[in-house]
Amino acid sequence: GTTSSNSDGSITSTVQANTDAGFSIVLYAGSESNATVGHGLGGVPDMLIWKKRNGVNDWIVYHSQNTSAPATDHLHLNNTNATGDAATFFQDTLPTSTVFSIGTDDDVNDAKNYVVYCFRSIEGYSKFGAYVGNYNDDGPFVFTGFTPKFVLIKDIDQTYDWQIFDTVRSTINGGTMNYLEPNTSDAENVQTSGYKVDILSNAFKIRTNWTRLNNTNNNFIYMAFAEQPFKYANAR
Repeated sequence: GTTSSNSDGSITSTVQANTDAGFSIVLYAGSESNATVGHGLGGVPDMLIWKKRNGVNDWIVYHSQNTSAPATDHLHLNNTNATGDAATFFQDTLPTSTVFSIGTDDDVNDAKNYVVYCFRSIEGYSKFGAYVGNYNDDGPFVFTGFTPKFVLIKDIDQTYDWQIFDTVRSTINGGTMNYLEPNTSDAENVQTSGYKVDILSNAFKIRTNWTRLNNTNNNFIYMAFAEQPFKYANAR
């Protein structure tokens, strides 16, 4: 709840962090030159989401499982783009336990003001990972170590929408049905039968061959948050 000045990077940032939850909010002013910015997470970030505050630019996403070389690649939360490769976003440099690197792309480092939402996996609370699709209704089992309450998924190999599932809006026997797409202005997609993601006590399982969640041999990244700490979770 308290903001502080952070001088760990070459650009001084303003940080509000909850290290126990693996989350921080970072504000900084871009320099238009390669730079580093302190994030205050207390560990290496697994996911970073950028937005220019005073300009019309994309939401940029770094994810630690976005290909085998995640520092070279980026995604756009506001569109369907597959992963893109450009050193001008992160300087092809992995974030560290204290800073992340920014290149000269306007989406992350114009002479404007930016906000970055920073996350790292906390055992029993959050998980940022990946799975490979098999195009089968008996889809991948994705271990999280907790009962997920919220899951965000993106196929990084195809131009498909981002998908959000949760256990509040719609469930059938522990499976989630309805989904939202944060890159669109669409209303909630309401399913009348069946479910796409099965929520388990320590994982989620894909229960569809729908290509946006389970395309053959495609790579998917995800962000998941727990319903409650694992030791208190109810078996499903």
